[in-house]
Amino acid sequence: MSVSTAALDSSVCAPLPVLGQDVTVPLVTGGEVTYAALDYAASAPALQRVWDDVAAYAPYYGSVHRGAGYLSQLSTDLFENSRRTVAEFLGCRADHQVVFTRSTTDSLNLLAAAIPAGCQVFVYETEHHASLLPWRDARVTYLNAPRTPGQAVETLERALADRDPYGPALVCVTGASNVTGELWPVKELAAAAHAHGARIVLDAAQLAPHHPVDIAELDVDWVAFSGHKLYAPFGSGVLAGRADWLQAAEPYLAGGGASRKVARRADGGVDVDWHTTAARHEAGSPNVIGVYSIASACKALTEAGFDTLVAREQELVRRVREGLAEVPEVQVLSLFGDDAPRVGVISFVVRGWNSSHFAAALSAEYGIGVRDGLFCAHPLVRTLLGSDPQDPGECGAPEAEPGERSLNAIRVSFGAGTPDEHIERFLRAVSELVRQGAQWKYRTEDGRCVPDRGEAARTV
Repeated sequence: MSVSTAALDSSVCAPLPVLGQDVTVPLVTGGEVTYAALDYAASAPALQRVWDDVAAYAPYYGSVHRGAGYLSQLSTDLFENSRRTVAEFLGCRADHQVVFTRSTTDSLNLLAAAIPAGCQVFVYETEHHASLLPWRDARVTYLNAPRTPGQAVETLERALADRDPYGPALVCVTGASNVTGELWPVKELAAAAHAHGARIVLDAAQLAPHHPVDIAELDVDWVAFSGHKLYAPFGSGVLAGRADWLQAAEPYLAGGGASRKVARRADGGVDVDWHTTAARHEAGSPNVIGVYSIASACKALTEAGFDTLVAREQELVRRVREGLAEVPEVQVLSLFGDDAPRVGVISFVVRGWNSSHFAAALSAEYGIGVRDGLFCAHPLVRTLLGSDPQDPGECGAPEAEPGERSLNAIRVSFGAGTPDEHIERFLRAVSELVRQGAQWKYRTEDGRCVPDRGEAARTV
């Protein structure tokens, strides 16, 4: 397979500047190469714009909501302005709340803690564990993996029609799969949920960095996403949407900031008057820098023009899929088929290769960072690979030796900061590894496939 620079149409727009784009890494075969970060679905590199904004603010860092000093007031304004920026980015309505959390996982656990008693939750087995697992205190109906977007809607409609129509219900669904990158029919699923008296929360962890998300347009009740996938570091997330369940629920964490008034009772106890605003679920000192970094990323993506960014990413998706299709040994994983729209997340397996071995060779011999494993979506990957639920394999911890078949898959993911050269190098590396084999021997160490550093390990 030959890959030329002309194969990629960069005229759409240039990649956005990100941190680490000039970092070099050593190759096990000798020398160094600029690192190709193709693991955006796990954590995207921070935009340079975000880092610059944070660096400019850092000297003015102060406590939020509690200080009379200038820096505290400045930081409070920045924190609350960031909330407004995120609300605008998501198309929130005036009566919506934007709650800052640690991550998508934290956001969905917060919502799970806020759902009314007796709520029935509907979730597809295809979800990331962040969406699949938080509903421990609810009645959960797990829906089988659909094979078309239409089947996804039909499956949900049948399940909702069979429920008790008088109790509260919630549907949780991803916007874009963290395994296949395929877009889900969110608007249609929202319509189905509301037609049956249910609410819906959108896991936008993989959608928001790649595609505009508008709560009003999609007609979802809540949106959850993580900053570290949206080109913003520092461990912050967002839960945005309807306020009523959040206002009625006990605070997610009890502590300062969530309370408006605390008083001792005559009997020695404590009475607490909790906030009804987003602060109700933001107890403790907030991650001001993390929140600001999310707002900065939202502004940067909006100002760059999301339509333009989407167009460029779709060109990269097309090239990767076409390049992988030229290698017969590669099987790309898909629920909805080749024609399904998707973001820059593609998972595959290579016939004759242990997925961990292949990913290790991409890193050690080509300086390419991808991900291998079950991607914290075990039921989905098992379904896509046609495996038995009891087959071995863990998220990020393959058990097979190099060369042996493993349950795990390989995931390449990219986005607004990905240079064309990284895609070209990846496709060239896949072709060379399949046709020529690895240049180095590998072994399993602590559950990971790693190069054997001994001189005798060389095969070329």
